[in-house]
Amino acid sequence: MAIEHGLKPSPGFSWARRGGSIPFADSKPHTIGVEWEVALVDKTTRDLSNSAADVLTELDLPARDGIPQVTKEFLRNTVEIVSGVHNTVGEAVGDLSETLGKVRAATDRLGVDIMCAGTHPFAQWSQQLVTPDAHYQEMIERTQWWGRQMLIWGVHVHVGLSHSSKVFPILNSLLLQYPHLLALSASSPMWAGEDTHYASNRALMFQQLPTAGLPFQFDDWHQFESFVHDMMKTGVFDQLGGMHWDIRPAPKWGTIEVRICDGTSTKAELAALVALIQTLVVDLDRRLEAGEELPSMPPWHVQENKWRAARYGLDAIIIQDADANERLVTEDLDDLLDRLMPVAKSIGCADELAAVADIPRRGASYQRQRRVAEENNGDLKAVVDSLVDELKE
Repeated sequence: MAIEHGLKPSPGFSWARRGGSIPFADSKPHTIGVEWEVALVDKTTRDLSNSAADVLTELDLPARDGIPQVTKEFLRNTVEIVSGVHNTVGEAVGDLSETLGKVRAATDRLGVDIMCAGTHPFAQWSQQLVTPDAHYQEMIERTQWWGRQMLIWGVHVHVGLSHSSKVFPILNSLLLQYPHLLALSASSPMWAGEDTHYASNRALMFQQLPTAGLPFQFDDWHQFESFVHDMMKTGVFDQLGGMHWDIRPAPKWGTIEVRICDGTSTKAELAALVALIQTLVVDLDRRLEAGEELPSMPPWHVQENKWRAARYGLDAIIIQDADANERLVTEDLDDLLDRLMPVAKSIGCADELAAVADIPRRGASYQRQRRVAEENNGDLKAVVDSLVDELKE
């Protein structure tokens, strides 16, 4: 679970206490950056290993352009692999893959494996250790039992935008594709040794935190500034990183950050999902530039779609539009990919976008995990083995 931590806002971001505006950093439009959380598991027991500090010490990788390649996370069983800023999906995933290789070499020396999914199949949350950090400790103090339950992993994709005025028209419209992204990435069917009968238990776990879940659909940037001012004035959070929405603005980077996806267990699926996200944002940005009013959906439809995708995954029947028309998510996905393909070709990710269609054919991660468990008489260690192997593909 990525919880942005560390320093208080820089002076440029202390506007809220003075009633000022939120600066939106200069960012080359449509560039991407990816954050990929991976779990550390013991090679023998297949349980989680609280060894992140040892892994980071073993790695000792320098930052690039002020961006760390691997960072600590909320729990000591997790490290986050961070790409640089790139123009194409191939470049970003290649960057992540190279760093992943370095992480694997370090973990091998420590007797640890790595895997990625939205949840671990059988690990117990009560046995996990929180990373020593004042911000993390403050979060635990506030959220207590629910905060300690956050034994989850995800993927976060940043896409650059040219101006803050574009953020909420694009964010609000992206919510129509929320169920597609969640159903495709769903990889958290099991929790503490039991099948939850959800495709993504992670999505519903994470929204229990007071600042997490679906974003508000603001009309413009000014409304967002007023919201953040109120949140900071009342102490809900003291930095923008404390706002953990499923899609959120990232003003200090000049990006929109999509945080919908469960942890992704293969590099091919990661590339496909990043391509879908980048292409969606570029398509909406171009339509906005052309003067089009972007489609949106009432919050009650968005909320229902999130639940349906979390519960039923690729079998979800989703609400398509504000008129409450419905369709099977995979059927809608086929038309969506056809519509987006010209955009993908123009930004160099046509192959990766085409690979999105492979996920339903192969089975999403939640389906594959259940299949492995069934084939091994319910042995969840075999599920961990399969996730470790998939990350090596």
